[in-house]
Amino acid sequence: MAQALLLPELEADEREKPVNVASVPQRSPFRYPGGKTWLVPLFRRWMMSFSSQPKTLVEPFAGGGIISLTAAFEHLADRVVMVELDEQIAAVWETILGGDAKWLAKKLLAFELTTESAKAELAKPPQSCRELAFQTILKNRTAHGGILAEGAGVLKHGENGKGILSRWYPQTIAKRITNIEFVTKRLEFIHGNAFEILTEYRNDKSAVFFIDPPYTAGGKRAGSRLYNHSEIDHEKLFSVCEKLHGDFLMTYDNAAEVLALAERHGFSTRPVAMKNTHHAEMSELLIGRNLDWVEDGGVFREEPIPFSVTVFAQRNNPLRRKAVTK
Repeated sequence: MAQALLLPELEADEREKPVNVASVPQRSPFRYPGGKTWLVPLFRRWMMSFSSQPKTLVEPFAGGGIISLTAAFEHLADRVVMVELDEQIAAVWETILGGDAKWLAKKLLAFELTTESAKAELAKPPQSCRELAFQTILKNRTAHGGILAEGAGVLKHGENGKGILSRWYPQTIAKRITNIEFVTKRLEFIHGNAFEILTEYRNDKSAVFFIDPPYTAGGKRAGSRLYNHSEIDHEKLFSVCEKLHGDFLMTYDNAAEVLALAERHGFSTRPVAMKNTHHAEMSELLIGRNLDWVEDGGVFREEPIPFSVTVFAQRNNPLRRKAVTK
């Protein structure tokens, strides 16, 4: 009962049709560029399409981790393997899953955020993995678009004139971090190379793979602006996927070069409508061996939505709580 109460409950906007990410719990502490919250309903559908529950889900480009976290919280796989090469992002997952989640949450709650304090904190050389994790969350939540790549500056105006505080919700972020402790037994994090891990699990028929690489195929530059490790060999990735014994689902930019890659390797493709955070309707591409499980219709949204977080008082009654809306 206590565990169920701790999880954030979202307030769905009934006016949004047909699919709204208000139905998707916001599990990740990151505000991550290219995040896949909008895809969660389709990801659930894919995971439920198998005759038996997959033993292992491998996400080789984990990033903000919403897909892995969804699988872990909703018991969509027995075990979830998150892989990320970026040192900053890796520090966050290593800290949360390595026993320092409460330290990180308390650090966030205690920090008095101003433009000056953020710049001073980010200028310090981190002395430990958990200090780098705190700096990464701070940078992610105060940089334009949540961008962690070198050169990203802090917010000046932000949303509604809130400036650097626009995306700084320490109670919300801290609760997401501590909630993840409930599923650490199902989560494994690897700070490593996606291709190496894909090769390691290549012969595992009980494993499935969700693959969301940086969108740099065909000379696209968006991925290079957003991520520190954006350059990957897309032809090699498709070749590796062709050799996987388990099923996989890839997401890509809906571009001619990607469609040609998929056709050369004999993969099915399906465009999916979505809206970005600026409300612009776009199309991304699902790629797999068989996409018959995908149903037509719907625009999936990734825009921010209001939600409430349950905060517990530790004195006297550990189940005493109050709702805080962010």
